Amino acid sequence: MKATDIVIIDETESCPYLDGKTARMPLRMPLTKITLRQADQRLAEGHRRTGEFVYQTNCPDCTACEPIRLNCREFLFSQNQRRARNKGDRKFRQQIGPLLSDAPRIALFNKHRRLRGLAKKDTDIDAEEYVWGFVRSCFESFEISYWLNDELVCLAVCDAGATSLSAVYTFFDPDLKSDGLGTYSILKQVEFCQSNQLQHLYLGYYVADSKHMQYKSRFRPNERLIDGNWVRFD
Repeated sequence: MKATDIVIIDETESCPYLDGKTARMPLRMPLTKITLRQADQRLAEGHRRTGEFVYQTNCPDCTACEPIRLNCREFLFSQNQRRARNKGDRKFRQQIGPLLSDAPRIALFNKHRRLRGLAKKDTDIDAEEYVWGFVRSCFESFEISYWLNDELVCLAVCDAGATSLSAVYTFFDPDLKSDGLGTYSILKQVEFCQSNQLQHLYLGYYVADSKHMQYKSRFRPNERLIDGNWVRFD
């Protein structure tokens, strides 16, 4: 049974993905912790998490956001993907643990957001905002961090289900763009799913006309939630 939610905010706003579009993404707070089975159900219905809230797009005149997932039981690494994964494994150290908030994580998040042009305003987030956005969670959540020697260079915030994993948000050092840390992180999350017998890896929303979202379609086959049905793209 799905947990009961209460609506916290339900207003329109400027779309964070497409200029000139109006978005509506009602924020809802579950009254109880979401179980692993409930997480699977919510993710399959296209729900996402931010902090302790869940949301789903319900925009007045646009349906460009398509939840996208990989079936990790069928996913086969291409030669280029194996090469990228192996290259990353040689260079970076991976660590899995609870969600944390500290100066290196906050600094890396702000640097990633600024230099990749993802910030809508000039102000950085502080420790309290980081905790509210990522660390406080209504899901069973954890982080996968990547280190170059002793320096944090990439972090993936993840939500767990009984048979699925959700990539909530991944940020990395833009100065290491040539290392393909975003792609490497997804490949490592696929590997995590396969090692733990998880079927689906949810990659959030795919928006065809957003340059920041187009990379997700390069992972094939993928499935996208369109008009209530998961449609496979080879």
